[in-house]
Amino acid sequence: MSLESQFKNLAIHGDVLSHAAPANNDEWATILAGVSPVSFELTKTLVFKPKTPKSQDPVPVVVIALNSSNTPSSIVAKAFNAKDPRLANSELVAQFFNGIAPTDVGPLSVNAENASKIKVVLDAAIAGNALLAVRPSDASKTVFVKADDLVSYLNETGVEIITVDFTAAPAAPKQAAPAAPKQAKSASSKDDGKIEGAALIGITVDKEIDFPGWYQQILTKGEMLDYYDVSGCYIMRPASYSIWEIIQEYFNERIKSIGVQNAYFPMFVSSRVLEKEKDHIEGFAPEVAWVTKAGKSDLEEPIAIRPTSETVMYPYYAKWIRSHRDLPLKLNQWNSVVRWEFKHPQPFLRTREFLWQEGHTAHLTFEEANTEVLQILDWYESIYHDLLAVPVVRGKKTENEKFAGGHFTTTVEGYIPTTGRGIQGATSHCLGQNFSKMFNITVENPEGPEKPKLFAWQNSWGLSTRVIGVMVMVHSDNKGLVLPPRVAQIQTVVIPCGLTAKTSDEDRRAVKEGVLDIEHLLKKAGVRATSDIRDNYSPGWKFADWELRGVPLRIEYGPADHKKKQVVVVRRDNGEKAVVPLGENFVATIQELFETIQKDMFNKAKSSFDSHTKSVETLEEFVPALNKKCVLLAPFCGGMECEDDIKDRTARQGQADDEEVDDKAPSMGAKSLCIPFEQPELKEGAKCVGCGKPAKFHTLFGRSY
Repeated sequence: MSLESQFKNLAIHGDVLSHAAPANNDEWATILAGVSPVSFELTKTLVFKPKTPKSQDPVPVVVIALNSSNTPSSIVAKAFNAKDPRLANSELVAQFFNGIAPTDVGPLSVNAENASKIKVVLDAAIAGNALLAVRPSDASKTVFVKADDLVSYLNETGVEIITVDFTAAPAAPKQAAPAAPKQAKSASSKDDGKIEGAALIGITVDKEIDFPGWYQQILTKGEMLDYYDVSGCYIMRPASYSIWEIIQEYFNERIKSIGVQNAYFPMFVSSRVLEKEKDHIEGFAPEVAWVTKAGKSDLEEPIAIRPTSETVMYPYYAKWIRSHRDLPLKLNQWNSVVRWEFKHPQPFLRTREFLWQEGHTAHLTFEEANTEVLQILDWYESIYHDLLAVPVVRGKKTENEKFAGGHFTTTVEGYIPTTGRGIQGATSHCLGQNFSKMFNITVENPEGPEKPKLFAWQNSWGLSTRVIGVMVMVHSDNKGLVLPPRVAQIQTVVIPCGLTAKTSDEDRRAVKEGVLDIEHLLKKAGVRATSDIRDNYSPGWKFADWELRGVPLRIEYGPADHKKKQVVVVRRDNGEKAVVPLGENFVATIQELFETIQKDMFNKAKSSFDSHTKSVETLEEFVPALNKKCVLLAPFCGGMECEDDIKDRTARQGQADDEEVDDKAPSMGAKSLCIPFEQPELKEGAKCVGCGKPAKFHTLFGRSY
């Protein structure tokens, strides 16, 4: 239902106000105080999801209340006899409210289209002629309506409403003295995750306590992405897409040096071609999205949207490759792929559409293919190490985890300290001759026509926008994004400071001109710099705003700095301040500081990874170490059944029978991450940690995304 049609059934006071989207209701109140010509009361709209058996669809409970009302979840639970209601995640909100984000939800988000699927708890204080400020399903807009008119509107939608007097809620008991020793906060409590006194524009949940909520806020408030109206799809905003462009430029330069050329193949693939390689496509089958209609007509043959491009590209490799002189053929494409079937998307990590590069090459010999596979893997490692300041482990996938239909798979594996999970960073596959045999990619034998034709040796390798999510998870904190200087869209921001009511106009002009001169000087030297000379925000507000965006270095410049011909620089990664003279070495000093920040960020992340990598020799050691957020290096036989058994036996026990399980959600059992290339010495007579048979190598195990 459009806003226009809603407004026809609702008497609004004045015009719809447009403004910057606030981070929270406190900031909303501040914005409205400066633009609203009328007095009003602020509203809040919260969406709760009660605990629901997996056999039932969830029924969200929408709380509509005055901002001043205390709305504990216990009262929400009592109103509808709901079990353990928790604030709904962004995916559930998008599902029931036409794709909008939780921050956009307002009373007008309840309409005739979703009224039968949700329930409403209405604050009894919303009554009479009081003028209310409400969001019309858009955080950047505000409308003013009378309380009685809003209640009438909600009743007309047909939604089930329970009116609750929140003022009757019992007050929290006073803590007895002396206070008991503080206990560690439970990671399962979302309320505990709220940060006391969080800045108006800042992150309001703690990374260590509510990691999913923190991650969602970091990305949206840091302006890395926004939610789209198709669940599982996201908008990459310039701050994140610019990082992808830097990665593209870096990787393109390297792959072109070995003769790889960029190309583009269509996103559509016929069912006939897709089914040609059944073993390969089997793993993707549940995720394939199909086009079945054109307008109102059914297509004669359904057309798939590529989940990967082997079956799209290889028929044409067979067409183009006729002689050994046509080899090697090395193509790469930067494109998007679609993988549809899952229930819990995560921005950058697990999305229905994502950007990546996929290289597909054909070679005459295994030696040539093998050399390329390892070279590409080295470049993937350098993207993480040198650009993103993220440590990874290079290794080979086990038979269980290798690419379907491939000869072997190499990988770089990362680690997320807050969750203690491993994460696959990028993969480089040697496909062997399996696909060339399937698609008949053959060449004449260079030894002569009397010799049998040779099947090509093939590779495929890919890296996706997942790298951005990994970087954010590893480095960022409760103030916002923390970005490495080499990939940050803006490397430094210059902010005027120290201006007061007593500052003369001459000093104000001098400071402003100095700020712009510094910005220009840095830009001229190739630094991605900007300045913030907005006069409607205080320096403190600007500091918080740019910290939220993760700008690596803040430069402060005020009247005292102008006189001393200096600036104050503040690092985003650790908050350290320093004074830098505005002399001939100024730009070089800033650039050296970027390199120091880059190096320190990598070393900090590597120290965390190293300290959480534990060697174990028995399965009994697995779960205690996993619960301490470790990844485990263990002797392993390499058997596929043994690996499955390790995962099953180390999965967490006690999961409720009615708890919904997503097979593609992050695993709770220990799965193999890789067989590291850098192997510790295997003790003589070492036994496999799973089955007790002789171990062949050490394998890195862990819970993973």
